[in-house]
Amino acid sequence: MPLILAIESSCDETAAAVCVDGKILSNIIATQKIHAQYGGVVPELASRAHMQHIVPVVDAALKAANRTLHEMDAIAFTQAPGLIGALLVGAQFAKSLSLALDKPLIAVHHMQAHVLANLIADQKPAFPFLCLTVSGGHTQIVVCNSPTDMKVIGKTIDDAAGEAFDKTAKILGLPYPGGPLIDTYAKMGNPAAYKFPEPNIAGLDFSFSGLKTSILYFLQNAGSSLLFKEVFTASEEERRKFIENNLADICASVQARIVSILLNKLKKAADQTGIKYICIAGGVSANSGLRKELALMGEKNGWNVFIPAFEYCTDNAAMIAITAYYKFLEKDFADLAISPSAKAEW
Repeated sequence: MPLILAIESSCDETAAAVCVDGKILSNIIATQKIHAQYGGVVPELASRAHMQHIVPVVDAALKAANRTLHEMDAIAFTQAPGLIGALLVGAQFAKSLSLALDKPLIAVHHMQAHVLANLIADQKPAFPFLCLTVSGGHTQIVVCNSPTDMKVIGKTIDDAAGEAFDKTAKILGLPYPGGPLIDTYAKMGNPAAYKFPEPNIAGLDFSFSGLKTSILYFLQNAGSSLLFKEVFTASEEERRKFIENNLADICASVQARIVSILLNKLKKAADQTGIKYICIAGGVSANSGLRKELALMGEKNGWNVFIPAFEYCTDNAAMIAITAYYKFLEKDFADLAISPSAKAEW
């Protein structure tokens, strides 16, 4: 029954979790609010905040689990991908604990951890399962054959779905982080009010750069017939009023298109592989529109759909802990010489 302390510091969330035998005992997250005034994550500020938060967060996780550092059987951390300065804080802290306590070190890939967040709940998908992993930096379809055997079969060729949400929110003048606010306004709007294009990308890959451009031109022209042309005829006042008067419908229409792009590719992947166990993961999997439409698509196609609890969708240490648990069983330990990587491939 391995007892594992896990640390997550890939972006702007400082998190720690404790798990025993694959059961999460605690999951503590410190959110960095300083980035809101800049409209996005500032890497240097993120690193400094991690250094301030990591000791109290780890302490809180141990206390919530009613465990001590010396009881741990292993120390796990996010090794990649992410902001290199942020990753360094978590990596060096975990390595120091591993060395001081003489405990094994486990390096975890952040995106694999998002996938395995689906194994935290008591109701788990059977293997193999498909996972649509969507976040601010990644959009992928993954075949998971076992906790330690995964393969990416589709990914974005440019921007991620989460970036499309965030950039749209920024154009609309919504405060950071804007993705969740689009979801909130979308609930009050008509998803069929405006028709945005769906990219024609072969295979199982995604593209969101064209959609972002079409949304920009649409708003620059205040919804005129010059829908996707780079000819701006509306005044700044006309644009402001158009957004103000139609914000809910714009958000609902943008969200509906992003969700349809994601689920149409997921449906194609399910048809090609014949896999009936379908999961989602990543920060964007907290989006209510995506969760609702996936559930409906699952009913229509006879899928067994698994959706993680909200607390395991965004960056958190519980997903690092559950991944580390399965790596511990395989005795997949890391050397103290290991370094974090901003863009490590699977």
